[in-house]
Amino acid sequence: MKVQHHKIVIIGAGIAGAALAHRLGLLGYTPLVIDKRGIAKGASGAAGAFVSPKIGKGSTLQQLTNQAFDIAKDFYRRYTPEHFFQSGIIRIPKNNEDAQKFAAYAAHNIANYRTLTPQALHEMGIKAVFESFFFPEAGVCEASDVCHRLMQETPLLSEEVYSLQQEAETWKLTTATRTLTATHVVLCTGYEDRLADLSYMGIRGTWGTRADFATKRSIPYTMHQSISISATHNGIVKVGATHEKQITTPIPCDETQAQRLKTKAADLVDSDDFQLVRSYCGMRSGSRDFFPLVGKVIDVEYMLQTYPKIVRGAVAPLRHLKGLYILGGLGGRGFVFAPLMAKWLSALMLEETPVPDTVNPDRLFWKWARKLEIRN
Repeated sequence: MKVQHHKIVIIGAGIAGAALAHRLGLLGYTPLVIDKRGIAKGASGAAGAFVSPKIGKGSTLQQLTNQAFDIAKDFYRRYTPEHFFQSGIIRIPKNNEDAQKFAAYAAHNIANYRTLTPQALHEMGIKAVFESFFFPEAGVCEASDVCHRLMQETPLLSEEVYSLQQEAETWKLTTATRTLTATHVVLCTGYEDRLADLSYMGIRGTWGTRADFATKRSIPYTMHQSISISATHNGIVKVGATHEKQITTPIPCDETQAQRLKTKAADLVDSDDFQLVRSYCGMRSGSRDFFPLVGKVIDVEYMLQTYPKIVRGAVAPLRHLKGLYILGGLGGRGFVFAPLMAKWLSALMLEETPVPDTVNPDRLFWKWARKLEIRN
């Protein structure tokens, strides 16, 4: 049987893989996307998919997130308008200590926001006792629908990749039914890192749940406090997504988790008539420093064997695995980060345009290597 060759293969069909496939399509390329379960069947499909800016004191991560937000809201408005609802998002302090932080955050907010008083929130039916921020350009995506829409022109292979091997100038991918080769392979595999040595990136999973409820209530705005509650759309409100670090392996979604979300929602809105429609859950991925992972993959084995002194602090020229890339570590803001990260990665792959240091996985290698000496 003739082995089929592809210029670009993307492994993973969540929002990272979907956004990259879409970006490459705009540039005239047709990648093959491979996912063992199909489009948005993991963490992306379970995401609340809230598209909002980050609040804080002007950190580098906040600046990056807000740059990505500015791109994302226009991206979804342009390419998936039927699945992006720009309802605006209200950020509500959790307690007195949090409210004091909000006062310091205000100077670092994006330009288009306003403050809502507790009285204004009560008039909307929101149970809040602190001044809150309202971002009118923020909104929420229909997660699975967005991913499907972005990939509607992209071929999809619903199989698991069991092995990924470098052979000369290509990569060989093996599934249960076939062998493929590719010039470029992009890992959009979320928290799973078994296909290559990504240990230096510190990829970790954080469990999240979301529940959709039918309601007759009209909630005009999406809001976030300890959990997120979406504006009502077609009689449905989305509650979630939580971040549960104590869960380290995927577990089945069940009604108990959904009912806990409903109970928490009652702290903000009247949820008496919420009727569960469906619950979702998935493992989101993050990096060691919480920034996205976008770029080439280092040849870890070569570096450790060729330059053994790097574990004691020596510096050597980095060697990457030719044609292997990663787009991941997007955490709970996947739908915010994905469009901009896909733009940056496609420019690196096709034009060798360097990605910013803040997202380049190389940033994590040296500290990781030095810790090997400490552990040994």
